[in-house]
Amino acid sequence: MKTLPEWTDLRFFLELARSGTLSGASRRLEVEHTTVSRRIDRLEQQLGATLFDRSREGYELTEMGHAVLPHAEAMESAVLAAQGQLSGTEVAIRGVVRLGVPEALGVRFITPLLAQFLQDYPELSVDLLVQPRFANLASREADLGVTLDAPNTGRYMVTRLASFRLYVYGSPEYLARHAPIQKRSDLAGHDFVDYVQDRLASNELNFLDELGVNPRRRLCCTGMLAQAEAAAAGLGLMMAPPYMATDGRLVPVLQDEVFVERAYWLVAPVDLYRLPRVRAVWNLLRQFAESRASLFISNK
Repeated sequence: MKTLPEWTDLRFFLELARSGTLSGASRRLEVEHTTVSRRIDRLEQQLGATLFDRSREGYELTEMGHAVLPHAEAMESAVLAAQGQLSGTEVAIRGVVRLGVPEALGVRFITPLLAQFLQDYPELSVDLLVQPRFANLASREADLGVTLDAPNTGRYMVTRLASFRLYVYGSPEYLARHAPIQKRSDLAGHDFVDYVQDRLASNELNFLDELGVNPRRRLCCTGMLAQAEAAAAGLGLMMAPPYMATDGRLVPVLQDEVFVERAYWLVAPVDLYRLPRVRAVWNLLRQFAESRASLFISNK
């Protein structure tokens, strides 16, 4: 290696490692994708090593790339700290934040929350990953995410976002057509809508078996939004948090007696948590969960 790599090249390296694609990195850096490619080629020449494996799916770090990553992250933290100290103010909240959230919560509540939030930060953009599975933070699929499983290895900032309860819900039409449910054992004679059992994004989603009855699953879906539509159409009962029943199409059954408790965790890699734009979204989600507790545990 004849010359030391420049910080700007390492910044391009970091963004490509986090996004996995030239287009994603170029958007974060606000440059053309050809510029990202050129900078990465130059960095690899300077280091005399291949940092990424290229494929049609995108860019993945090589063994050498993984070795360089923590050093680049340390430099990024130092640069941000210096900027804040020299300016005497918080580093501007700008750029792109990739946020992974559970599908139903993301569509129904996080999306409108972000729409309002982004009006206050015109230089900030959010890539919202709403999908039946949880974002993979280890592979840098997202900058921060809401998950059911708190990581027990790796360098992450982790906080309990909210404890929540899943209650049994059914549509008024379904409940009128079927035998009354007066106690837990009565659930055994009813149809249920649930997750596809061999496609669970987390073992924490296997809550229907905790009812104490053998559930008769009539329809299984990979996401809770589809389950809610099926239950609202009268196909069967479902278990869901209160935020799935805010439109009145589903009503609770034995709410005081039958429920399962879980927790959502807010997680971000330590190096990304230091970024002002990531912390801004982190704080937004915490404030939302604290102010809307009834969405997670029913207060009737």
